[in-house]
Amino acid sequence: LREPGLNLRVVQLFRDPRAVHNSRLKARQALLRESVQVLRSRHRAEPRGPARHQQQHLLLPPGLLGGGRAPQPQHRAEFFLGGALEVICQAWLRDLLLARRAPGWLRRRYTQLRYEDLVQEPRAELRRLLRFAGLTVPPALEDFVLNMTRGAAYSSDRPFLISARDAREAVHAWRERLSRQQVRQVEAACGEAMSILAY
Repeated sequence: LREPGLNLRVVQLFRDPRAVHNSRLKARQALLRESVQVLRSRHRAEPRGPARHQQQHLLLPPGLLGGGRAPQPQHRAEFFLGGALEVICQAWLRDLLLARRAPGWLRRRYTQLRYEDLVQEPRAELRRLLRFAGLTVPPALEDFVLNMTRGAAYSSDRPFLISARDAREAVHAWRERLSRQQVRQVEAACGEAMSILAY
């Protein structure tokens, strides 16, 4: 970041963790390997010792783990997805706190973008991001962003399909698909980061 010849800028994208959890649950099999890798990264970073085993997985349905046993095969994907989201939220919180305490030279090279803001105001957010990067906004790029976020349909069954869709529906889809318990669990695991990000 301090290298003068690089002029590096960092844009960190965030999304409501409840929506992230909803998308991850829909694509659970596709994200299973990624979720295991995320969980392994936490265990590599944690100190060895008894405290490590006392970690509580907040994003697991009750009864998923019984008496310290491994999760049942039908629940393995949910076990890994929930634990991975918890790790992701912890990493977000570290990043957010670091950005708050960062010196001025770092804050000038770092910005945050909430997915919801991009979807609601695509042109304004695109202009803000390109201005931050010192780039101009070609009209064709504005048209592209508007088309990709204001398409005619929303395909909730294929969350990673890249196509023109009405992304505004994706912002609140979790409200219809997650149970109250799942929402409470996500908010318990990610509450601090959600508060800083105004979710």
